[in-house]
Amino acid sequence: MKVIFLGTNGWYDTKMGNTVCTLIDSQEGYVILDAGDGIYKAKKYITEDRPIYLFISHLHLDHISGFHIFPDFLNNKKVQIILEKGNKELLESIVKHPFMAPLRKDIIFQEFSEGKQGSPLNFECLRLKHVDPVFGYRIYLENKIIAYCLDTGICDNVKKLSRDADLLITECSMLPGFSNQKWGHLNSAEAANIAKEAQVKKMALTHLSVDFKSGNQKKEAEKIAQKKIFENSLIAEDDLVIEI
Repeated sequence: MKVIFLGTNGWYDTKMGNTVCTLIDSQEGYVILDAGDGIYKAKKYITEDRPIYLFISHLHLDHISGFHIFPDFLNNKKVQIILEKGNKELLESIVKHPFMAPLRKDIIFQEFSEGKQGSPLNFECLRLKHVDPVFGYRIYLENKIIAYCLDTGICDNVKKLSRDADLLITECSMLPGFSNQKWGHLNSAEAANIAKEAQVKKMALTHLSVDFKSGNQKKEAEKIAQKKIFENSLIAEDDLVIEI
């Protein structure tokens, strides 16, 4: 199973990366995590006739801006969009003219409340700590656990979703030494402490602060996480591929 980081920025695109989107290439299908501008790169990886599942964490624009790219990368491929109950109507109010081309009518929406789900995949979704409602996900693929928890502060649910995960994909929206628990964001040390407490096997940080102006700054944040708290962690960059 491959995890491909198509976009790793939070808030807006910079020379360091596109806004957030991650693709998981698994036997059960292609799983896309959020739909930031990086989603356009998915078309070069989605090469086989397998189901496509798009998990939306929430409706902040850096997580859904890639919907204007859908007509290009999807072609005639079938896709199921998974999101929190009540968000379908809100999303459709944005993904339409005059803002962008509307979604094809054959795209399937599935809305969920908090809890464990058995269809269309085996996963769990819980609310995270953020200024607006956000879902974190715990997804079971190929007998492994992928936890996806972006746009969150420190909370019990991020730890529950991350518990014993083979890979925790979480955020690094804050520079080292800065914290924003009121809005609901993490720096690399806070994320590493969550990974350590939850006893995950590996942590990848994405949804990176746009204040990272160089690779050296990212490496410093990564070093804080690795050397001081949780060794098996990394800061992702666009086009990074890891195998689980």
